[in-house]
Amino acid sequence: MTKERRDVTDAQTPAAGTATADPGKARPVPDIALLEQEGEIAADYVEGLLDIADLDGDIDMDVEGDRAVVSVVGIQSTELVGPRGEVLEALQELTRLAVHRRTGERSRLMLDIGGYRERRRKELSKLGAAVAEEVKRTGKPKSLAPMTPFERKCVHDAVAAAGLYSESEGEEPNRYVVVFPA
Repeated sequence: MTKERRDVTDAQTPAAGTATADPGKARPVPDIALLEQEGEIAADYVEGLLDIADLDGDIDMDVEGDRAVVSVVGIQSTELVGPRGEVLEALQELTRLAVHRRTGERSRLMLDIGGYRERRRKELSKLGAAVAEEVKRTGKPKSLAPMTPFERKCVHDAVAAAGLYSESEGEEPNRYVVVFPA
């Protein structure tokens, strides 16, 4: 089991002062040292879980934007991802709780196992772009199937990149994205 820390690139670091995903809303620049600490705590926790389960995998730690990212690589265990990523979501929440217990701060940490989230992000980006094109063509709003918060965020990002507006509606676990014409 090895842990690797990757440094934040300039492209991932917001301009001095604020980070603005939405031009109307300014957010404080993330505390990189705190995010790196979250990643270390999370990596130790996940490493302990892998040891208990007697699974081998390497752990990569990174900071992307305003969140720590911990990835378990070199593992092919679908049991740790589960159907539609349900087990991965649960492991992520447990890892966030472990970080919270140590830091006293709410964590937005992202956990990935075997590249599942990266593959899913690509699929959902394509879906979001395709739905945006359909909504542009028809001029009618379109609702999608219920998704996890991670999945909805991927779709919202793709829709925004296509120049349209989307919202999440409904209650968990049946919360879904609606894409609106411009």
